[in-house]
Amino acid sequence: MRRGSGASGAPLAGAQFVDPKVLARISTLELLARTVVDGFISGMHRAPNLGTSQDFAEHRPYMPGDDLRRMDWKLYARTDRHYLKLFEADTNANLMVLMDISKSMSFGMEGISKLDYARYLAASLLYFSSRQRDRVGLATFDSAIVDYVPASARHLDVCLHTLHRTEAGKPGSLAAPLKVLGERFRRRGIVVLISDFYEDALSVVDAVKGLRYQGQDVIVFHVLDPAELDFPFQEASPFQDLETGERIPVVPATLRDRYRELVAEHIETLQTKFTGHRIDYAQLNTGAPLDAALFRYLSARERMSRVR
Repeated sequence: MRRGSGASGAPLAGAQFVDPKVLARISTLELLARTVVDGFISGMHRAPNLGTSQDFAEHRPYMPGDDLRRMDWKLYARTDRHYLKLFEADTNANLMVLMDISKSMSFGMEGISKLDYARYLAASLLYFSSRQRDRVGLATFDSAIVDYVPASARHLDVCLHTLHRTEAGKPGSLAAPLKVLGERFRRRGIVVLISDFYEDALSVVDAVKGLRYQGQDVIVFHVLDPAELDFPFQEASPFQDLETGERIPVVPATLRDRYRELVAEHIETLQTKFTGHRIDYAQLNTGAPLDAALFRYLSARERMSRVR
């Protein structure tokens, strides 16, 4: 099994606990998240937290929509550039995890479903951010919002409880729920979207990019089962679309190559289009450890902290 590595390149102590098959044996999400995060950050340098006072902390460049009352006009007079004053309380972030719980997320051929993998990832990210004293929140959705927990410094337990009772059962789509969620966000922060993106790639990008246009730092995790990537099936049999219920007779040997091409095209389109909109994209295999996802989130968080 591949092990994670810290900033020095050394293996992380406890990184074996990010293997999803190991995680499946842990009974509670809180314990699971603590196990993952504690193992993941072991040996890593923890960035200092600037606290919650109103003392001046740093400047950051002005962005359209920022409060002009925060503008440092004296610095502007010296540099002819627009910068905002940030105070220590402003450096804590909002993390909102948006998790797709549509019916297709229930699929799993490797002993763990995409929904469970997404659940483990979401719990770990929420726990990690909560340890950093960030405000954390969660939304689950299919074709509409199912559960919504607004971001708060006190909402980790509520988020974990919501994740624990979440089930995948209805067909889904991204556009409507993401539009409503975007209207609810009152503060900029990090938005993590976890989904199998089981719809047209361009429609997916159109649905997600609105969050980026609001000034959110958006990270998308594209969760797929190994069987969806490799199509290892051998015997001719009917295949059922989990979203529509439609059953189609398939001879795998005649479709395997074309299927793999289409999946690769779908992933490439998502990656290219998301990157063009400055949205971080990562494709995750449910048979692989979670460390890649955690590193992706950590690097995005560090990047955001430099520009806030």
